[in-house]
Amino acid sequence: MSVPAPIRWENGRLLLLDQRRLPGRVVFEEPKDVESVVRAIRQLRVRGAPAIGVAAAYAMAMAWRNGEDLRQAAAALRQARPTAVNLGWAVDRMLAALSRDMDLIDEARAVHEEDRAMCEAIGRHGAPLIEPGGRVLTHCNAGALAVSHLGTATAPMYLAHDAGIRFHVYVDETRPVLQGSRLTSWELTQAGIDHTLICDSAAAHLMADGAIDLIIVGADRVTANGDTVNKIGTRALAITADYHGVPFYVACPSSTLDPATATGSDVEIEERPAAEVTGGIPAVAGVKVRNPAFDVTPAELVTAYVTELGILEDIGDCLRRKSVSEP
Repeated sequence: MSVPAPIRWENGRLLLLDQRRLPGRVVFEEPKDVESVVRAIRQLRVRGAPAIGVAAAYAMAMAWRNGEDLRQAAAALRQARPTAVNLGWAVDRMLAALSRDMDLIDEARAVHEEDRAMCEAIGRHGAPLIEPGGRVLTHCNAGALAVSHLGTATAPMYLAHDAGIRFHVYVDETRPVLQGSRLTSWELTQAGIDHTLICDSAAAHLMADGAIDLIIVGADRVTANGDTVNKIGTRALAITADYHGVPFYVACPSSTLDPATATGSDVEIEERPAAEVTGGIPAVAGVKVRNPAFDVTPAELVTAYVTELGILEDIGDCLRRKSVSEP
């Protein structure tokens, strides 16, 4: 990959790529404690559900190495961005390792390595969806910057490209913080994948023109009934895709599944600062702003889920396969 890995563990040091500065500058920061990792997650310096989980695992490992209270560390991390289920999943896994007297640094490394393998598996399963001459639309950034390697939604694209398949990607700019234009478009440029950046509101027009063959997005959480919580704008995209008969795929690891939450309506949706929308423009100072970071796409609008276990139409099947594969 020509895109730098967003999380590194080198000689006992955690390094996080500050994604707010991309694509203009590639800057790594070294958080020294749990609170600095919490700030990095809240401020979107590290982002993407799987990457947040990996960062949280290393934060717990640092707290353990430093002799800090792991329960307090876990509580702080959980509140950093409550919508993404991988965050709580990683914290719970580290606490479970602690209860078994395991080395938490080794466990964090295992979480990191499993995330890399997950990306490869999602890519292998999803690559056949991309046919020669295909036109793919994606939203936000579910790429290599959001995980440890290859991405989720982009993993099939990377592997199809490596296999010599010629296709085109349409990238939603993804307002309000432009993670599509700043991050996904930059990633695809680095990889040499042919793509076009579009305004979010142009997606319906392109579908009406027959210019989109399929849509692949990532997910921050998938509830027990298959509802998908993802970056704001995903729901509108899925509704539009359903109207125009465009297949809509959600690419996510099994760690993003949340069997303990019945439906998407039960998920806490994070509200972010108004300044992300207003951008400090004086003319809109003082204007009331709603800035939800995510929305919920109903399960009936999802064609299938691309996971490390395969392409599954029934999210319950993924949960059953996951339970069988786990020790």
